Parts: sequence; C-alpha cells; structure tokens
Amino acid sequence: MALGMDVDEALRLAVDRHRSGDLAGAETGYRAVLDEAEHPVALRNLAVLLETTERTDEARRLYGRWATLVPESAAVWQTLGNFHRFTGELEAAERAYRRAMELDSSLRQVQADLGLVLLAEGRFAEGWPLYEQRPRRLRTAARRLSFPEWMGEPLAGKRLFVWSEQGYGDQIMMARFVRELGAAHVTLTCAPGLARLFAQLPAEIVPLAEELQAQAHDFWVLPMSIPAKLGVREATIPNAPYLTAPARPGGGIGVMARGNPAYAWDRSRSPPEAIRAELLALPGAVSLEPGDTGAADFQDTAEIVAGLDLVVTSDTSVAHLAGALGKPTWLLLSDHGLDWRWMRGRADSPWYPSLTLYRQPRAGDWAAVVAEVRRDLAQFTNAVPQD
Repeated sequence: MALGMDVDEALRLAVDRHRSGDLAGAETGYRAVLDEAEHPVALRNLAVLLETTERTDEARRLYGRWATLVPESAAVWQTLGNFHRFTGELEAAERAYRRAMELDSSLRQVQADLGLVLLAEGRFAEGWPLYEQRPRRLRTAARRLSFPEWMGEPLAGKRLFVWSEQGYGDQIMMARFVRELGAAHVTLTCAPGLARLFAQLPAEIVPLAEELQAQAHDFWVLPMSIPAKLGVREATIPNAPYLTAPARPGGGIGVMARGNPAYAWDRSRSPPEAIRAELLALPGAVSLEPGDTGAADFQDTAEIVAGLDLVVTSDTSVAHLAGALGKPTWLLLSDHGLDWRWMRGRADSPWYPSLTLYRQPRAGDWAAVVAEVRRDLAQFTNAVPQD
C-alpha cells in the first residue's frame, strides 16, 4: 500500500498506535512501512505485536529478518532468546542468549534467562550460577544490610536472614530448604498471606514489611539463591511433602484455573473462562479461588486442600501449595510461556512427586488437555475410597 508520507513519519504513527493499544492500526502501519523498506524497527515492532497476539509463526520469520539486518546487536539476540524461550524452543533460545553474551558480556538479564533455559533442561550445575546473575538479586534491598550475603559457607552456629523475593509459588517452593540449611537460627521473611502457613517451619517467620528491617545476623540470602548455594541437583532436591495442614472435611476435586494477571506470561498459562467453566463442571469439582472459599490466607487454603481428593490447577501458587502438602495434583500447562521449573517433556516433577503434568499438545489447545483430564478422572475416581 502507498504510504502517502515518508517512512519515518509512517513508523512514528504506527508506534503511537501501538502504544495507545490500537494493535490493528499499528499492524497496518508497520506493514505499510515494510512494503517500502526493510526497516529494522518496523520488523521488530511488528514481530512483537504478532507474538503478543499469538501469531508466533510469522513473528518467528520477522524476528529472523530483523536479526539479519543487525546481526551484531546483543539486544536483537536477547529478544530472539526471549521469543524462543516463550515458544519452548530451548535449543534456539540457548543459542540466541549465548550469542548475546558474546556480543555484550555485561547483560546480566541475558545470563539469568540462559540460566532458566538450562534449568528447564535439567542442567542444574550450569543453570544455577547463571541464574544468580538476575538483576533483582543484584539490586535487592537486602544489600543495604550491615551483614554480608551468604555465598555457601557452613552455617553451623550462624544466623541466616532470608529476604523474600518473587511470588507466592516461588516462596512456597523454596520453603523446603529451611530444614536443609543447618543454621543455628533462620529468619524467613514472606508475604503476609504465607505467614501462618510457614509458622510450622523451623524458622522465625516475619511477614514482609514495606521497609527492610533485620536485627544482626551473620548472613542474608534470597530464597531463589538457596539452591545455587547448596549445589542442588535433581537427585538432591528435598522431597515434598514438607508442609502440613489439618484437613477440613469435604473431599472432591479442587479447581484453580486463574493465575495472577499481572504476571507477564499469564495470558498463556491461565486457561480462558470457557475452559475454567468446563473444569468446574467436573463431577465433585469445587473452586479454590479465595473469593469462592472465603480463605483469608494460604493456611486456610491449605486446610481446604488437605481435605480434598485431588487438585486440578493451572500454573498458579495453588500448584505449589498442593505439591508441598503432598496432595495428588494435576497441573495443566500451556505449550508457550512454560515456567522453567516444570522442565521439558515430563509428566512428573522432581520438585513435587504428587504432581502429574498435563501439557498442551500445541499452543492454545486447552481442549485437548481437558479431554485428557476427563479420561484420567474416571480412573482416578474409581480408585478413591468411598465412605
């Protein structure tokens, strides 16, 4: 199509539309620019737009064209790595991240993201140290403390301060290591909603406040750094269950199909409403959403989960909670935007032995996942003892 204006002006208008949320107008504008010139910014922006609207095949081609125009740009290869990690093409993601690191060794986020790729492949020995380069660790408020970061020194007789990071699921997942640290005293900060649940751990539990406060300790550490400090491998992951809760009577199947919408890749991990409705229509299904259960915190939810026969959930904190309790749990996973901890191509999890993983056969195909759940549920129900 004819632009009717110069390329730079047309690109500016397309970017403005993109920023305002007019994706259709932005796409039209970018394509018009590319009809006139192989413009790297238009290629990159259109690829991003296509990726966010789940048109990954064309996005992949445009990212490739972009890379041929600016092959010496570390930012290009970082973006390619992010795209391939999102689509589950881990070998391509690794190649892209390593190329970005060759071009700019100072990119800490690239190193951390490569670490996540390697962890997803089960390559823990190389993955953990790279993940330690994550910028949020390097910028954490804990660095303002008067005592040093724990780097793996023996903790016998020492006091360790664990400063919270990341989401509810991450905090539940890492809580398993409190008993493995061997410190004389552990102070564990956590989200307020986890405080009652974590009270059973051998640690002083401190609900996270807005301001960093800590009495004298020998070391501090972030919870997601503990596996690296301990040199954790798949064979040495502390097994679940490691949390308990008194069971509330009820039985049945607990369903949780909504994640935190603020999470960058939630659009892929959380099924649409129609799929959620199908799951809640399963025989004996009850919603585990706090608005439906009345749960005030994770202790309440843990007690509800403890009384169930089975949990069916998308990739939410409830998956971690149920796994930490040792409850049979079926985890529904998308093909795109897969979290590193669920690894690749497995139906089980070394982090939570009670989990069974149900994976989309192709991006967006939640219907196939629900069909597999329905098939297995009949067998599971027959195996559950009846009152």
